[in-house]
Amino acid sequence: MIQTDYDPQIASEHVAELAKKGLTFMGVDVFDPTNFWMLIMRFAFNLLICWVIIQFFYYRKSRRKDYYFTFILFSVTVFLLLFLLQSIPMQIGFALGLFAIFGMIRYRTETVQIREMTYLFVIIGISVVNGLSMEVPYISVVTANLLFVFIIWILESNRFLKHTSNKIILYEKIDLIKPDRYDDLLADLKDRTGLDITKIEIGHIDFLRDVAFLKVYYNAVSDEINTIDHVTRFP
Repeated sequence: MIQTDYDPQIASEHVAELAKKGLTFMGVDVFDPTNFWMLIMRFAFNLLICWVIIQFFYYRKSRRKDYYFTFILFSVTVFLLLFLLQSIPMQIGFALGLFAIFGMIRYRTETVQIREMTYLFVIIGISVVNGLSMEVPYISVVTANLLFVFIIWILESNRFLKHTSNKIILYEKIDLIKPDRYDDLLADLKDRTGLDITKIEIGHIDFLRDVAFLKVYYNAVSDEINTIDHVTRFP
């Protein structure tokens, strides 16, 4: 008869430990409830914040569905990449460098306005904060996201920052660009464009064709962004 030492307490602790670890496959947990619900909760929160910024601040003025698509997918991609790879030793600077290189390569084929690039950087920054702040208290993470929304709301609101639109005009009445005829130039442009022009800047002058490039500043009727204000020729 073989006598073995059996301790029920040790056995029960061992079973509880195995149950806590859960099912594994090739050394990797198949399902971790804590990590899963953390992913769902943070992903939903990050997507909500980014959607609010894009929908109510960016899209309300620009009406650009292509950038709407880009910003949302950038948010999702950056967040999931950083959240799922946070256990891999990787410097944050290296991670941001990858996205910066991608942005320069992809967007060199098209002139991207500074407003779009700013929103793209903000979306990436918010996703990085939410994807890597696992050890940061929830209140601090929520506060950081709300600060993003609050600052953007202030800068986009006409109550705090009055927006003045501008456009480039190729002007043919070159005799009116003289400094002493500024009032006549202003009146002529207001009459021909119907815009509430507040300021005029004179740029390149072509005496061979008797034309000059003018940059006019005006008070726009609506807050929508005109994406072709600075186009001076057909592509």
